[in-house]
Amino acid sequence: MWEFLTDHWRDGVEIIILAALAYHGYLFFRATRGARILTGLLVLLLSLALISQLLELEVINWLLQRISVFLAVALVVLFQPELRRVLAELGSHRVFSFNRPDPESLDVLMEAMQQLSARRCGALFALKRGIDLRQYVETGVEVDATISTELITTIFHPKTTLHDGGVIMDQGRIMAAGCVFPVSQKEVRDRAIGLRHRAGMGVTEETDAIALIVSEESGALSIAYRGKLEHDLEPEELRDRLNELLTFGTPKKETTQGDATRELGTP
Repeated sequence: MWEFLTDHWRDGVEIIILAALAYHGYLFFRATRGARILTGLLVLLLSLALISQLLELEVINWLLQRISVFLAVALVVLFQPELRRVLAELGSHRVFSFNRPDPESLDVLMEAMQQLSARRCGALFALKRGIDLRQYVETGVEVDATISTELITTIFHPKTTLHDGGVIMDQGRIMAAGCVFPVSQKEVRDRAIGLRHRAGMGVTEETDAIALIVSEESGALSIAYRGKLEHDLEPEELRDRLNELLTFGTPKKETTQGDATRELGTP
Protein backbone atom coordinates (compact mmCIF):
# COMPACT_ATOMS: atom_id res chain seq x y z
CA MET A 1 0.00 0.00 0.00
CA TRP A 2 2.79 2.43 0.90
CA GLU A 3 4.53 1.70 -2.39
CA PHE A 4 1.31 2.30 -4.29
CA LEU A 5 0.76 5.66 -2.53
CA THR A 6 4.36 6.67 -3.18
CA ASP A 7 4.08 5.91 -6.88
CA HIS A 8 0.61 7.39 -7.49
CA TRP A 9 0.14 10.24 -5.00
CA ARG A 10 0.46 12.77 -7.83
CA ASP A 11 -2.47 11.12 -9.60
CA GLY A 12 -4.55 11.58 -6.46
CA VAL A 13 -3.61 15.26 -6.23
CA GLU A 14 -4.58 15.79 -9.88
CA ILE A 15 -7.92 14.06 -9.35
CA ILE A 16 -8.69 16.23 -6.31
CA ILE A 17 -7.76 19.44 -8.15
CA LEU A 18 -9.80 18.53 -11.24
CA ALA A 19 -12.77 17.46 -9.12
CA ALA A 20 -12.68 20.74 -7.17
CA LEU A 21 -12.49 22.78 -10.38
CA ALA A 22 -15.33 20.83 -11.94
CA TYR A 23 -17.51 21.18 -8.84
CA HIS A 24 -16.96 24.92 -8.43
CA GLY A 25 -17.39 25.42 -12.17
CA TYR A 26 -20.74 23.65 -11.95
CA LEU A 27 -21.84 25.80 -9.00
CA PHE A 28 -20.79 28.95 -10.82
CA PHE A 29 -22.32 28.24 -14.23
CA ARG A 30 -25.51 26.40 -13.26
CA ALA A 31 -27.49 29.65 -12.78
CA THR A 32 -26.21 31.44 -15.88
CA ARG A 33 -28.04 32.13 -19.12
CA GLY A 34 -25.86 29.65 -21.03
CA ALA A 35 -26.31 26.77 -18.60
CA ARG A 36 -29.25 25.25 -20.47
CA ILE A 37 -27.54 25.77 -23.80
CA LEU A 38 -24.42 24.03 -22.51
CA THR A 39 -26.51 21.14 -21.13
CA GLY A 40 -28.34 20.69 -24.42
CA LEU A 41 -25.11 20.89 -26.40
CA LEU A 42 -23.41 18.27 -24.23
CA VAL A 43 -26.40 15.94 -24.49
CA LEU A 44 -26.41 16.31 -28.29
CA LEU A 45 -22.67 15.70 -28.64
CA LEU A 46 -22.66 12.69 -26.30
CA SER A 47 -25.64 11.20 -28.12
CA LEU A 48 -23.98 11.64 -31.50
CA ALA A 49 -20.71 10.20 -30.20
CA LEU A 50 -22.46 7.16 -28.74
CA ILE A 51 -24.48 6.53 -31.89
CA SER A 52 -21.44 6.94 -34.14
CA GLN A 53 -19.47 4.44 -32.07
CA LEU A 54 -22.24 1.86 -31.89
CA LEU A 55 -23.16 2.07 -35.56
CA GLU A 56 -19.60 2.79 -36.76
CA LEU A 57 -20.60 6.00 -38.54
CA GLU A 58 -17.17 7.14 -39.64
CA VAL A 59 -18.22 10.49 -41.15
CA ILE A 60 -20.02 11.66 -37.99
CA ASN A 61 -17.13 10.43 -35.84
CA TRP A 62 -14.67 12.36 -38.02
CA LEU A 63 -16.79 15.53 -37.80
CA LEU A 64 -17.04 15.30 -34.02
CA GLN A 65 -13.27 15.07 -33.72
CA ARG A 66 -12.71 18.08 -35.99
CA ILE A 67 -15.23 20.46 -34.37
CA SER A 68 -13.77 20.13 -30.88
CA VAL A 69 -11.55 23.20 -31.37
CA PHE A 70 -14.45 25.29 -32.67
CA LEU A 71 -16.57 24.08 -29.76
CA ALA A 72 -14.01 25.39 -27.26
CA VAL A 73 -14.13 28.82 -28.91
CA ALA A 74 -17.94 28.74 -28.89
CA LEU A 75 -17.99 28.02 -25.16
CA VAL A 76 -15.71 30.99 -24.49
CA VAL A 77 -18.07 33.24 -26.45
CA LEU A 78 -21.13 31.74 -24.77
CA PHE A 79 -19.85 32.27 -21.23
CA GLN A 80 -17.95 35.50 -21.92
CA PRO A 81 -19.74 37.57 -19.22
CA GLU A 82 -19.24 34.89 -16.57
CA LEU A 83 -15.58 34.33 -17.46
CA ARG A 84 -14.95 38.07 -17.41
CA ARG A 85 -16.39 38.34 -13.91
CA VAL A 86 -14.26 35.42 -12.65
CA LEU A 87 -11.07 36.94 -14.04
CA ALA A 88 -12.01 40.35 -12.66
CA GLU A 89 -12.46 38.89 -9.18
CA LEU A 90 -9.15 37.02 -9.39
CA GLY A 91 -7.38 40.17 -10.55
CA SER A 92 -8.93 42.45 -7.96
CA HIS A 93 -7.03 43.61 -4.91
CA ARG A 94 -9.70 42.04 -2.68
CA VAL A 95 -7.47 38.98 -2.55
CA PHE A 96 -4.89 41.01 -0.65
CA SER A 97 -7.05 43.54 1.18
CA PHE A 98 -10.60 43.87 2.43
CA ASN A 99 -12.87 46.77 1.63
CA ARG A 100 -15.68 47.14 4.11
CA PRO A 101 -17.75 50.07 5.39
CA ASP A 102 -17.55 51.01 9.06
CA PRO A 103 -20.43 49.91 11.34
CA GLU A 104 -21.66 53.49 11.80
CA SER A 105 -22.12 53.91 8.05
CA LEU A 106 -24.02 50.64 7.85
CA ASP A 107 -26.30 51.79 10.66
CA VAL A 108 -27.05 55.00 8.76
CA LEU A 109 -27.67 53.04 5.56
CA MET A 110 -30.04 50.61 7.28
CA GLU A 111 -31.95 53.47 8.88
CA ALA A 112 -32.26 55.27 5.53
CA MET A 113 -33.48 52.09 3.81
CA GLN A 114 -36.15 51.58 6.46
CA GLN A 115 -37.36 55.15 5.99
CA LEU A 116 -37.48 54.68 2.22
CA SER A 117 -39.31 51.39 2.69
CA ALA A 118 -41.94 53.02 4.89
CA ARG A 119 -42.50 55.75 2.27
CA ARG A 120 -42.55 53.26 -0.65
CA CYS A 121 -39.60 55.03 -2.29
CA GLY A 122 -37.60 52.74 -4.54
CA ALA A 123 -33.83 52.69 -4.01
CA LEU A 124 -30.78 50.84 -5.28
CA PHE A 125 -27.33 50.77 -3.68
CA ALA A 126 -24.10 49.12 -4.84
CA LEU A 127 -21.45 48.63 -2.12
CA LYS A 128 -18.01 48.59 -3.70
CA ARG A 129 -15.63 45.85 -2.62
CA GLY A 130 -12.52 44.78 -4.51
CA ILE A 131 -13.47 45.44 -8.13
CA ASP A 132 -13.49 49.07 -9.23
CA LEU A 133 -16.90 50.50 -10.15
CA ARG A 134 -15.56 53.51 -12.03
CA GLN A 135 -17.32 52.48 -15.25
CA TYR A 136 -20.66 52.80 -13.45
CA VAL A 137 -19.70 55.95 -11.57
CA GLU A 138 -19.18 57.63 -14.93
CA THR A 139 -22.78 56.90 -15.94
CA GLY A 140 -24.12 58.96 -13.04
CA VAL A 141 -23.29 62.11 -11.09
CA GLU A 142 -20.25 62.08 -8.81
CA VAL A 143 -21.12 63.07 -5.25
CA ASP A 144 -18.23 62.00 -2.97
CA ALA A 145 -20.07 62.83 0.24
CA THR A 146 -20.30 61.28 3.68
CA ILE A 147 -23.34 59.05 3.97
CA SER A 148 -26.33 60.43 5.86
CA THR A 149 -29.97 59.52 6.13
CA GLU A 150 -31.04 62.93 4.89
CA LEU A 151 -28.82 62.73 1.79
CA ILE A 152 -30.01 59.23 0.85
CA THR A 153 -33.71 60.02 1.30
CA THR A 154 -33.24 63.20 -0.74
CA ILE A 155 -31.51 61.37 -3.60
CA PHE A 156 -34.28 58.77 -3.85
CA HIS A 157 -37.19 61.16 -3.42
CA PRO A 158 -39.49 60.53 -6.42
CA LYS A 159 -39.34 64.17 -7.54
CA THR A 160 -35.55 64.41 -7.69
CA THR A 161 -33.51 63.95 -10.85
CA LEU A 162 -31.29 61.17 -9.47
CA HIS A 163 -33.95 58.93 -7.91
CA ASP A 164 -34.17 56.60 -10.92
CA GLY A 165 -30.55 55.40 -10.87
CA GLY A 166 -28.36 53.58 -8.39
CA VAL A 167 -26.06 54.90 -5.67
CA ILE A 168 -22.49 53.64 -5.44
CA MET A 169 -20.93 53.53 -1.97
CA ASP A 170 -17.29 53.04 -1.05
CA GLN A 171 -16.15 52.72 2.57
CA GLY A 172 -19.01 54.70 4.02
CA ARG A 173 -19.06 57.44 1.38
CA ILE A 174 -21.51 58.03 -1.44
CA MET A 175 -19.33 58.18 -4.53
CA ALA A 176 -22.03 58.72 -7.18
CA ALA A 177 -25.79 58.75 -7.67
CA GLY A 178 -28.07 58.23 -10.65
CA CYS A 179 -25.79 55.48 -11.95
CA VAL A 180 -26.86 53.01 -14.63
CA PHE A 181 -26.23 49.33 -13.83
CA PRO A 182 -26.39 46.38 -16.25
CA VAL A 183 -29.70 44.51 -16.15
CA SER A 184 -29.57 40.80 -15.39
CA GLN A 185 -31.05 38.47 -18.00
CA LYS A 186 -31.50 35.55 -15.62
CA GLU A 187 -34.86 33.87 -15.41
CA VAL A 188 -36.80 34.94 -12.31
CA ARG A 189 -40.04 33.18 -11.42
CA ASP A 190 -41.39 35.98 -9.22
CA ARG A 191 -43.03 38.55 -11.50
CA ALA A 192 -42.92 41.11 -8.67
CA ILE A 193 -39.19 41.45 -9.34
CA GLY A 194 -38.82 44.55 -11.48
CA LEU A 195 -36.10 46.42 -13.32
CA ARG A 196 -34.53 47.84 -10.16
CA HIS A 197 -34.01 44.35 -8.73
CA ARG A 198 -32.64 43.10 -12.04
CA ALA A 199 -30.17 45.99 -12.10
CA GLY A 200 -29.04 45.03 -8.60
CA MET A 201 -28.52 41.45 -9.75
CA GLY A 202 -26.77 42.65 -12.91
CA VAL A 203 -24.11 44.74 -11.16
CA THR A 204 -23.34 41.81 -8.84
CA GLU A 205 -22.97 39.51 -11.85
CA GLU A 206 -20.38 41.79 -13.43
CA THR A 207 -18.51 42.72 -10.21
CA ASP A 208 -18.06 41.57 -6.63
CA ALA A 209 -20.23 44.42 -5.31
CA ILE A 210 -23.16 43.89 -2.96
CA ALA A 211 -26.46 45.43 -4.05
CA LEU A 212 -29.23 46.56 -1.70
CA ILE A 213 -32.69 47.25 -3.07
CA VAL A 214 -35.85 48.88 -1.75
CA SER A 215 -38.99 48.02 -3.71
CA GLU A 216 -41.06 50.97 -4.87
CA GLU A 217 -44.28 48.92 -5.06
CA SER A 218 -44.15 47.06 -1.74
CA GLY A 219 -41.28 48.62 0.20
CA ALA A 220 -39.66 45.17 0.51
CA LEU A 221 -35.95 45.07 1.30
CA SER A 222 -33.67 42.85 -0.78
CA ILE A 223 -29.98 42.05 -1.15
CA ALA A 224 -28.14 40.73 -4.21
CA TYR A 225 -24.70 39.14 -4.42
CA ARG A 226 -23.05 37.19 -7.24
CA GLY A 227 -26.21 37.48 -9.29
CA LYS A 228 -28.47 35.94 -6.63
CA LEU A 229 -31.30 37.93 -5.06
CA GLU A 230 -32.69 37.42 -1.57
CA HIS A 231 -36.05 39.15 -1.58
CA ASP A 232 -38.40 40.52 1.09
CA LEU A 233 -36.09 40.51 4.12
CA GLU A 234 -36.78 41.99 7.51
CA PRO A 235 -34.40 44.86 8.50
CA GLU A 236 -32.63 42.63 11.03
CA GLU A 237 -32.27 39.84 8.48
CA LEU A 238 -30.91 42.28 5.91
CA ARG A 239 -28.31 43.61 8.33
CA ASP A 240 -27.26 40.10 9.34
CA ARG A 241 -26.90 39.02 5.69
CA LEU A 242 -24.93 42.15 4.86
CA ASN A 243 -22.57 41.58 7.78
CA GLU A 244 -22.18 37.93 6.74
CA LEU A 245 -21.28 38.82 3.17
CA LEU A 246 -18.92 41.60 4.20
CA THR A 247 -17.20 39.27 6.65
CA PHE A 248 -17.02 36.04 4.68
CA GLY A 249 -17.95 37.06 1.12
CA THR A 250 -20.00 33.93 0.50
CA PRO A 251 -23.63 33.74 -0.58
CA LYS A 252 -26.13 31.76 1.41
CA LYS A 253 -26.72 28.35 -0.19
CA GLU A 254 -30.27 27.97 0.94
CA THR A 255 -33.02 30.07 2.45
CA THR A 256 -34.34 29.10 5.85
CA GLN A 257 -36.50 32.06 6.89
CA GLY A 258 -39.64 30.70 5.24
CA ASP A 259 -41.88 32.18 2.59
CA ALA A 260 -40.98 35.76 3.49
CA THR A 261 -37.41 35.29 2.26
CA ARG A 262 -36.74 33.85 -1.17
CA GLU A 263 -33.48 33.38 -3.00
CA LEU A 264 -34.06 34.29 -6.62
CA GLY A 265 -32.06 34.40 -9.81
CA THR A 266 -31.69 30.71 -10.51
CA PRO A 267 -33.53 28.85 -13.23
